[in-house]
Amino acid sequence: MRMGIRRFTRLTNAFSKKMENHIYAQALHFVYYNFVRIHKTLRVTPAMEAKLITKPMTIEDIVNLIPIDEPKKRGQYKKIGQPTE
Repeated sequence: MRMGIRRFTRLTNAFSKKMENHIYAQALHFVYYNFVRIHKTLRVTPAMEAKLITKPMTIEDIVNLIPIDEPKKRGQYKKIGQPTE
């Protein structure tokens, strides 16, 4: 897992600063590893071997699992150089 997810090494600029982002990266890795990637020894995905699915998922299938929320309203920006009251 450490070799597959570069966020675990922290030697790159892709390390997770927030725990929430780290957990999301792990979850995406697990879904890809178990439902998309065909393993050489099994010749199928682990989910297919466990009879959870009948055909491998695609990246598009994973993206379609993500719920689409409305963007949140942002507050006003502070103008640079002007004193705050």
